[in-house]
Amino acid sequence: MHLTIVTCLPRLLEGPFQDSILKRAQDKGLVTIEITDLRNYATDKRKTVDDYAFGGGAGMVLMIEPIDRCLADLKSKRHYDEVIYLSPDGELFNQGLANELSMKQNLILLCGHYKGVDERVRQHLITREISIGNYVLSGGELAAAVVADAIIRLLPGVLNDETSALTDSFQDGLVAPPVYTRPAEYKGWRVPDVLLSGDHARIELWRQEQALKRTRQRRPDLLKE
Repeated sequence: MHLTIVTCLPRLLEGPFQDSILKRAQDKGLVTIEITDLRNYATDKRKTVDDYAFGGGAGMVLMIEPIDRCLADLKSKRHYDEVIYLSPDGELFNQGLANELSMKQNLILLCGHYKGVDERVRQHLITREISIGNYVLSGGELAAAVVADAIIRLLPGVLNDETSALTDSFQDGLVAPPVYTRPAEYKGWRVPDVLLSGDHARIELWRQEQALKRTRQRRPDLLKE
């Protein structure tokens, strides 16, 4: 997979991709992450990519011209399956959408900033809008990192145990069941006996029951869906 993130603040994305699973995925050649500085597509000496909004009001807006030039340049080098704009009012990101996007070959994530992007970008230059939640961030960079992490960990070969992702929360519409590790007893707090039984059928049934119980208690909205 080739994942390109377009941002006017590339330093915000230096950290998330330099450690742990995401770094190993790059080292293995399973994903290429390209951070593209939108300011490289500005035409003035100050590398301006934003301006005041027509009609007045507080806050600056990312201009359409540098974004259009940037996307055109990226598309001239490879075909992109999706050009995604990270926006508070986009499609709500969930595990199903992460699964879908992990099947793509090339993606662009466009990060908004300030008061967002010129509406014509949304009307003519992107294919999809995604929100990671019902709140507002200073920009789309952290949202892009979240989306990238959720997608990349699903790629074959990224996780040492490929079945791990299949048992994550939300993969089956439920939250994950409780998990335990050694020691089996600590300060009188014991691991459930079934997990120590070696009976894999009973263990799997217990996990399914616990997942359903925890979902009812903590995320009943998932059962309604």
